[in-house]
Amino acid sequence: MDKKLKIRSKNLNFYYSQFKALHDISLDFYENQATALIGPSGCGKSTFLRCLNRMNDLITGIRVEGSILIDGKNIYDPSIDVVSLRGRVGMVFQKPNPFPKTIFENVAYGLKIKGIKDKNLIAEYVEKSLRAGALWDEVKDRLNNTALGLSGGQQQRLCIARALAVNPDVLLMDEPCSALDPIATQKIEELIHDLKKSYTIIIVTHNMQQAARTSDITAFFYMGKLIEAGKTDTIFTNPALKTTEDYITGRFG
Repeated sequence: MDKKLKIRSKNLNFYYSQFKALHDISLDFYENQATALIGPSGCGKSTFLRCLNRMNDLITGIRVEGSILIDGKNIYDPSIDVVSLRGRVGMVFQKPNPFPKTIFENVAYGLKIKGIKDKNLIAEYVEKSLRAGALWDEVKDRLNNTALGLSGGQQQRLCIARALAVNPDVLLMDEPCSALDPIATQKIEELIHDLKKSYTIIIVTHNMQQAARTSDITAFFYMGKLIEAGKTDTIFTNPALKTTEDYITGRFG
C-alpha cells in the first residue's frame, strides 16, 4: 500500500538577510517513514529542518519563498497559527534541553499549555509519552525528581517524550545523538524505528551509519541545494550522482 504524502516542500528558497541559504528545495515526506537529511556542515539541512515548523521565524531578517504544504495546507500562509503548527510538528534538538522542573512536569508542560486541566488525564498522557519515549521503566519511581538529574541519553529521550505528549503528526530531530555516547545513541535509534510506525520522522545527521540504520529515505544537501534524494539503500549503494558518492565514501565533508 502506498504511503500517504504528509509534507511537500516546493521550490523553497530561504534567506538570512542577503545570504541565500537554501536554493529551490522540492522534497516530499510520507507518513510512517523516517527521512534522513545528510550533508557537510553548513549545507542547509538544519535550516531546512527548521523551516518545517517555522522555527526560523524567531530569527530577524529571514525571508522565505516557495511553499511547504503539510496535509495540503501551506504553513507559510498568513492564516496559520504558528503555535499550533509547532504542536503538530514537534522538534528535538541536538543537545538535550529539559526544563529545570521535575520529570513529570517536563512532559506535562505542553498539555497544560494546551489547556488540559484534568489531573488523571495529564498523568495518563505523561505515562503514555514516557513509554513512547522508551523511558517509563527507568523513571516511573522518580517522576517528582528533577529532570536535570537524568543522564544525557535519558534527558534526550525525555525531550522526545515531551514532544510526543502534545500528540504531533511529525517529529523533527536535529542531530539528536551528537551529544550522546554509543549506548545512548543505540537506544535513540531503536526508538526512531518504533516511532515511525506512528509518526513522520525527519532527522538531520552527520553520521552516515546512523542515516543508513534509521531512515527509509535519504536526502543529500550540499551548499544549500538538494543534490539527490531517494531510498536510503539506493543512495548508499548506488547513488545517481558522483557528488553524492564522493560525500558518502568520505572524499569530502
